[in-house]
Amino acid sequence: MSPHEQDRRAVAVMKGLIMDATRRANSGHPGGAMSMADFAYILFKEFLIYDPDDPEWFNRDRFILSAGHASMVLYTLLTFIGYLEVEDLKRFRQWGSRTPGHPEVDATPGVEATTGPLGQGLGMAVGMAIAETLLRHLLGAEVLDHFTYVIASDGDFQEPIGLGAAALAGHLGLGRLNVIYDYNQIQISGSTLRADSTDYRKVFEGFHWQVLEIDGHDHQQIRQALQEARRQQERPTLILAHTRIAKDAYSMEGSAETHGSPLPPEEIRKTKEKLGLPAEDTFFLPEEVLDNFRQRFPQLRRQVKRWKERFEKKRRRDSSFRALWNDLWSKEVLTTIADPAYRAGEAIATRSAFGEMLARLGERLPNLVGGSADLEPSNNTRAFMEKVGDFSRQNPLGRNLVFGVREFPMGAVLNGLALHGGIRPFGATFLVFSDYERAAIRLSALQKVPVLHVFTHDSFLLGEDGPTHQPVEHMASLRAMPNLLVIRPADAAEVPVALRVALEQRERPTALLLTRQKVPVLDRPPFASPDLLRRGAYVVYGDPHQVPDMILIATGSEVALALEAARRLTEWRVRVVNMPCMELFLEQPEDYRLQVLPEAVTFRVAVEAGSTFGWERFVGRRGLILGLDRFGASAPAGVLAQKFGFTVEAMVTRIREAFTQ
Repeated sequence: MSPHEQDRRAVAVMKGLIMDATRRANSGHPGGAMSMADFAYILFKEFLIYDPDDPEWFNRDRFILSAGHASMVLYTLLTFIGYLEVEDLKRFRQWGSRTPGHPEVDATPGVEATTGPLGQGLGMAVGMAIAETLLRHLLGAEVLDHFTYVIASDGDFQEPIGLGAAALAGHLGLGRLNVIYDYNQIQISGSTLRADSTDYRKVFEGFHWQVLEIDGHDHQQIRQALQEARRQQERPTLILAHTRIAKDAYSMEGSAETHGSPLPPEEIRKTKEKLGLPAEDTFFLPEEVLDNFRQRFPQLRRQVKRWKERFEKKRRRDSSFRALWNDLWSKEVLTTIADPAYRAGEAIATRSAFGEMLARLGERLPNLVGGSADLEPSNNTRAFMEKVGDFSRQNPLGRNLVFGVREFPMGAVLNGLALHGGIRPFGATFLVFSDYERAAIRLSALQKVPVLHVFTHDSFLLGEDGPTHQPVEHMASLRAMPNLLVIRPADAAEVPVALRVALEQRERPTALLLTRQKVPVLDRPPFASPDLLRRGAYVVYGDPHQVPDMILIATGSEVALALEAARRLTEWRVRVVNMPCMELFLEQPEDYRLQVLPEAVTFRVAVEAGSTFGWERFVGRRGLILGLDRFGASAPAGVLAQKFGFTVEAMVTRIREAFTQ
């Protein structure tokens, strides 16, 4: 059998496995996986650089299946490599399997990113390509010089995040980013022409990409395009691969019905006959197909071995490189950075304290990378930018990312930076615009990546910009998300602690909520160190060893308000609890939680300039929640505080009335 015939045979076997797995699961998307099979096979067999024995090898090429619904094409190729087994394919979409419905980074060896929400895979790939470029120039090409490959579908470009991320990639000249577009012109509802007539060649050429157009089933055209993509390292490359959905299906090739449903059993049988496969055999994978696919493994293993030797030699002989490498991964480096000093009573916006500490961190952390969604002056990331420089094609060692007004692409890029490894990423915008970024924040949490999402202007107290820019429900909404730390510091002294907590994380992201307006640095009693932010909540007023009559719980800018109210409620023993992070507090041992919030104290008041939703768990049935369950208004902050009842006088009046009822 000729090499060409061997490859055709392997692709046919791939299609058989795709059909069998989706049929056995009675669920899945065989059509796209079959249309991608030719170019995915050639990419993995002949071009992708990886370690056949270790899917985590650092200098591997990154491959992201942005069209995550076609997961079976990836699972089949991971089986060809040996990362998965045929038994894994038989358990496609089943409980606890290594082959979930859409690729999940922590479920399957060889999967680089959790994809499925369309467009985000492309955005994460842009982040990985940025990480590669920066680290290649920081560490040296002998340590890192890989490519990033993406397979995308129509939905990846119809979702605006895909085009937003692509525009950024072209602007930055990410020449080692190569995207193959499975241009089969079919989506769930039918032909893409019903919804989209975009000329993507013109669009991507306008984005400063190299665009190649091929028959996505012609192996020689695929090879030539991939070779040309690797040669072009000044611009990212889009390969428009014209394909047919469910290619080679007996009677359903080109049908939208194959997009999201398994092929019928009779269609599978006849398709296997057409492809020259045993019609009655399921999960057919002959050894000769694996042997042919794995011909390059000895070469790959030699390449990995040479890399490891070069790396170890450099780490042994170059002490500055060794120290740099250790700093990329170490949490201990954070202990070497001094915090700014603040005086009690000094009025400082927590966003300003963030900017000051961020600049200090940027000087000491060589891999702290991030930026703002066109809000540098407002998010206070400018001092960081001035120290580290903008990342650009002219300055690949710059670490400030200029995202432009692209919150959602920013979030996806940050996830890609974190998934790549070696980078500590952050991104900043206004809290109200976390809505634009939310789907990417969700993937941060789902993928367990330690991204720092910074949100300033955290309440209606930002004032005159009005209700369109004043967050109300956003704090509660973020706290509802699993595996996300939501930290709202009370004052400038807590901000450095919050940043350290975020940068120490290994398996969860952080949302850091900061004020626009100035708030006083708290006059803390000896038992109320800012470092107690690490415990999520702590007593800042009242004898911590005495059971109080009431407890006031507050976050952020409202802590100072609660403290002033407590000083006026002289007729009762009042405790004030600062709760900067509900999630950290709920993780504390029960005895600590009961020390802070004794069960015997049934009258509790929660104070936060946002939605009251979620505070019920802390205040109980007799509790009072002082929040805002309406949209804001355009007026100076002081006027809004009066109108919405966020003054000491209004707060004291409501507490007295409620307590004496």
